[in-house]
Amino acid sequence: MTQPQPIQRILDILPPTQGKVSVLDMGKLTWFRTGGQAVVFTPETVDDLCDFLRNTPDTIPVYPLGLGSNTLVRDGGFCGVVVRTSRLNDITHDGLMVSAGAGVMDKKISTYTLEHSIGGLEFFSGIPGSVGGALAMNAGAYGTETCDVLVSARGVNRKGDVIQFAVEDMGMAYRHCGVADGIIFIDAVFQGHADNPTDIQQKMETIATNRADTQPTREATGGSTFRNPDGHKAWELIDAVGLRGHTIGGACISEKHCNFLINQGGATTQDLESLVKMAQDAVQQHKNITLHPEIKIIGDA
Repeated sequence: MTQPQPIQRILDILPPTQGKVSVLDMGKLTWFRTGGQAVVFTPETVDDLCDFLRNTPDTIPVYPLGLGSNTLVRDGGFCGVVVRTSRLNDITHDGLMVSAGAGVMDKKISTYTLEHSIGGLEFFSGIPGSVGGALAMNAGAYGTETCDVLVSARGVNRKGDVIQFAVEDMGMAYRHCGVADGIIFIDAVFQGHADNPTDIQQKMETIATNRADTQPTREATGGSTFRNPDGHKAWELIDAVGLRGHTIGGACISEKHCNFLINQGGATTQDLESLVKMAQDAVQQHKNITLHPEIKIIGDA
């Protein structure tokens, strides 16, 4: 198959790897099921990732992707390399400290800690993503954020160097991580506490019930669209300006939770991105409040 020229140029200069390099429609890798093509690299090991970054020219953009739950790739694709961390998926524990690779599903952390009577990490069962994404955006749910349980993390820079970060050095705040752009997280250590498995299970079931009752968990969506502005809830603001259920093309603002966008079938990224802008403009105009996206939008229109 003949590749588009920008993609072929990237393929021609990438270094050899142990992992897999392929060209994929990003709709196959993201929860919104939209997006054009990109070169996708899935490293086998941390060393494989380091070698790749060390030998890939800085002129080629690199974007890390976990489960693709909060990423919109534009319809023109991404003229760079998407690095999938899915194979960096080891999870272990030492006492009440849990170590997890960037590709470990957040939900798996909570099920793993349940099996080992480690409490405090149940909130991860309510986050639709992986460890790398949780670190990059300080993901949180049900009153707990990643930084509340994080001890340390490791990432790789564009020079291929592995860097260790203590949580206090990461500048984490609400849906924000202050680590320099270009760092690809590879793993993290979390602190739990001893707890009864029955109590852990009950907390996870409560989270699951709350999610099912309040969020469109069975739809093609990407989690919360906007961060909550200080003193406000994004969904309430969007609802107040009359956009609940509003559609553009195949995309809509969820009837169930106004801070969720849904691909109803056949939506383009442009449809979804237009809804993002419509909500921002309406809330700014009528409430004088700026909505900042929580989802990441990358690529070319």
